Amino acid sequence: MDKWLWAVRVFKSRTLATQACRSGKVRIKGQSVKPSYNVQINEVIEARIGRCLRTVKVLALLDRRVGAKLVEDYSQEVLPPVIAKPTDAFLSPSRNDREPGKGRPTKRDRRDIDRLFKQF
Repeated sequence: MDKWLWAVRVFKSRTLATQACRSGKVRIKGQSVKPSYNVQINEVIEARIGRCLRTVKVLALLDRRVGAKLVEDYSQEVLPPVIAKPTDAFLSPSRNDREPGKGRPTKRDRRDIDRLFKQF
């Protein structure tokens, strides 16, 4: 699994593909798969990369990484990549911007921001 995901350029490195599989971010039919899973033709793979969810269909198997132009021969995007929206109102861009003239965050503001990001 990890080798195929890397070969068709879903992940930038094989290490990232392996880590994603181990952490449950790669799924087939709703089930998490291990990095050593044997990919089959016509399977639909869901891979979560950061906040982006990519859904890819396997058209052919391969062992080596291919050029970007040849990826279409081995995989097909089922859906356009879906980017998850921020779950907290504080993370939305309009709330995250400081008001004009407010200046730099105070020490108290900084602590509040750090506490917020520790939750995620």
